[in-house]
This record gives sequence, structure tokens and C-alpha cells, in this order.
Amino acid sequence: MVLTFSGGSSRWKEVALAAAAVVGLVAAAAVGVFMGRYVLHSRAPASDRPADVAKTVLMSVPLIDGHNDLPWQLLKRFNNSIEHFDFDKDVRDLWFDSSTDIPRLKKGLLGAQFWVVYVPCELQHKTAVRQSFEQLDVIKRLVNKYPDTLKLVTSAKGIIDTFNEGKIGSLIGVEGGHSIDSSLGVLRMYYDLGVRYMTLTHNCDPPWAGSNVLDRLNSTRFRGLSGFGKEVVREMNRLGMMVDLAHVSVDTMRDALATSDAPVFFSHSSAWALCHNYRNVPDDILRATADKGGVIMVNFHGDFINCPPKNQSDVTLAQVADHIEYIRNLTGPDHVGIGSDFDGGIM
Repeated sequence: MVLTFSGGSSRWKEVALAAAAVVGLVAAAAVGVFMGRYVLHSRAPASDRPADVAKTVLMSVPLIDGHNDLPWQLLKRFNNSIEHFDFDKDVRDLWFDSSTDIPRLKKGLLGAQFWVVYVPCELQHKTAVRQSFEQLDVIKRLVNKYPDTLKLVTSAKGIIDTFNEGKIGSLIGVEGGHSIDSSLGVLRMYYDLGVRYMTLTHNCDPPWAGSNVLDRLNSTRFRGLSGFGKEVVREMNRLGMMVDLAHVSVDTMRDALATSDAPVFFSHSSAWALCHNYRNVPDDILRATADKGGVIMVNFHGDFINCPPKNQSDVTLAQVADHIEYIRNLTGPDHVGIGSDFDGGIM
């Protein structure tokens, strides 16, 4: 049966909030706040209650979370030693602000997760490449440790096939162009090892791209892509690696949109119009991303949702839904997703 929902704004938000209630925003690894118009080739829900509709969506099509920093926690807390790390139980027993473990991934009905290779900016021009490969290694070891739940995938078809097997597709992104040390050879090796997106910058500038920090500081430095930066984007296009514009400056956003032949996306950003944080995306870039076929995946971090929050309780699920609804109304429902930033952004 085909289920179609084209409700108005308030009805859409009821379903979005109900989906979040199914998974629990802080306590789960993904939230089913999504479109506002969807078509499901599946059974109809038992009722038209928002919670039932939301659960039907999450059980029928794979919800993909664009950004999860658990691998960084594994390095920071366990030095990447996972032999005694039990991901199959509530990880809050190990650290109180944990967002991610297998029980909550399952409770959240998550379809696929991008696990992120991240190393700090201070390692740029030093050991960033080596430590990035170590983070790639720990992601693969974690997925291999739980084959009944997780499965490494590298394609859209792999996501669907894994979802149909009742498992969570595990994909890999690299967060920050400093992890390639200005080497296209390193970039190609990441792709060969399963990486399917790279964020062009983190909160620091590789020699070939400007980050959001330049905008925040109102720097007079060139803030866009250099000639080599454009070559990086073109090589990512050639490989089939997605160009992620979270963390970059507005000039880099514009240069990447003009350079890339493929759709670009934001793995974990929100709407500048609702929260003037330089990690968020202005309206003209939201429209240009949609025009190119891209997606903006909304971040749950408090500083990007309600700015500036005085404390964690100032940030609500309704505000997350506001960002998703704002982007949906501006770009259409095909261009908005979620990028939780769980276990990275702790607010």
C-alpha cells in the first residue's frame, strides 16, 4: 500500500515530534523528524495518530543520520581499544553524556549512520593523516564486532539492502580537509577504504579552503577555495565522494557549489535565519544547494539550534523541528535531513 502524507504545517510538526518521541532526542541515536510530504510503499499505520504514522515511516524507509562522532569518543576515552567496549548495552554506564549505543540505535529505528573520522585541527601538517587512518580502522573494527546489527556499506543500494536485512547500514565520512594533508593520493586512498564523504574543512583552514572561523572573525584573508581546493572538489566528483560543506565559510560554500558537478550537502548544519551561528547555512546557500540536488542535514547541537543557549535545557526538540520545517518550506521536502552530531556536539 502507498501511504501519502501532505498535511499542513501543524500536522507535519505533530508527526515530526511523534517520531522524535519514538526514539527520544537526547537518548537515541537518530530522530525521525523529516519531510512534511512522503510516499511509502508499505503497509498503512494502524491509526492516523502521529506516533503511529511516524513509526510506520521509520520502519518502511531507512532514516539516515549524516554525522556521528562516536569514533572520536573511542579514541579520547579508550585509545581506540574496543575489545572491552560493550556497544550492546547502555553506554551511559561508561560516560554520562553518551548519545549512542546499539540499544538506542535500535529503539530509534535508525536505518543508516555515517560514522565520522575526525582528528583535531592542531594535528594539521603533523600526524593528521596517520591518526585519521587509525580512526577509519576503529570504525571498521567496531562494525565488524557487531555483525548482527551493523554492516559496512558504501553505496545507496547497500543502504537499502542492509535495511531490508534488518541491520543498520554503517557509512564513513572524514570531517576536515586537513586529514588529506593536501594530497589527492591520500584522498583517493580514503575512497578506496570506504570513505564516502569529506567535509572540506573543520574549524581550521587547510591551505586550500576557508572555514567558518574566518567568517566568525570577519577575517580579511581569502575565504574561499584555492585552485587546488577546486581540484579537490573535482577529484571527489570523479571518485564519487560526496562534498560536505558543514564547517566551511560562506565563500567556500559558493565556490564549491560553482565547482562541483555533483550535488553537495551539509552533513550537520542548521538554518542561519533561525540561529545566527556561523556553522549554519544562509538562505541563498540553502536554495542553491537544493537547486543542485543537495541536502541540508540539521544538527541537534544547542549552539546551532537556539543561539546562544544559556544551558542545555534551553534547547528543545520543537526548536530542532523548527529548523527542519524552515528548510523544508524554503527548499522543498527532498532537501532536508538530519545530522545529529551525537557524541561530538554535547549540548
